[in-house]
Amino acid sequence: MSNELEAFLEYITVTKALSKKTIEAYSSDLSMVEEELCKSLLSLDSTIILTHLSKYKNKRTLNRKLSSLNAFFNFCYKSDFCDEYSKVKLAKIPKLLPNFLSYDEITNALDSIDRSSWIGLRDYALILFLYATGTRISECLELSREDIDDTWLHVRHAKGEKERMVPIAAVAKKAIDEYLRAFKYEKDFVWANYKGDKLSRISAYKITKKYLGVSPHVIRHSYATSLIIGGADLRVVQELLGHASLLTTQIYTHVQKQDLKETLYSCHPLK
Repeated sequence: MSNELEAFLEYITVTKALSKKTIEAYSSDLSMVEEELCKSLLSLDSTIILTHLSKYKNKRTLNRKLSSLNAFFNFCYKSDFCDEYSKVKLAKIPKLLPNFLSYDEITNALDSIDRSSWIGLRDYALILFLYATGTRISECLELSREDIDDTWLHVRHAKGEKERMVPIAAVAKKAIDEYLRAFKYEKDFVWANYKGDKLSRISAYKITKKYLGVSPHVIRHSYATSLIIGGADLRVVQELLGHASLLTTQIYTHVQKQDLKETLYSCHPLK
């Protein structure tokens, strides 16, 4: 690893205080280029770097690596490690509408769950909780019992380490209480596997895939979509989802447009 790269990683760790995962991503992206090309990043021509990265056909993966390079070279320019800074343009990614499930699809799946065992109660409570709060699966799995009270959820392990408070529906709180009463292990965390250990992301994925055929993140999309259909303000949805930017939340405005279209077709005399 070059001295400049070590200085950059120290800068984002100490000065910028970025999250551990973000630092690991920068380190992986940048050190990999140096290792594979056997030269420091500052000694490499931009054309050589871009040619090397062209092997990544997934544009999102490519853009993440280009963003890492831009951040590194910007740091080097501001630190007088290089004389000029040329920002690399990111690849254009077509905007995809988020996949989501309707209220009926989710409730029908919930009705199909056998709740005669604590495992069934857990699966029911987990899906209901995700749909009732819109939490990321990483946030959900890190919950402790003290994070949930009668009407509020305290999300402590949010993306970007930004805590937030989210209202929790009474029906979801009741489902969690029933599951925890049947749960035979004394643990601080909420979601457990059949051994009584903390539930993993893979296991959570298998649960939602089993009953709904989708990943946990689609339930988060479904939560946001239900709010938009119900008339919620976009900034309120942003706050509930924990989005840093309103631009991220605006992907759900497609629901408003679709609702307008359906209203027009059903109510206007010109078909």
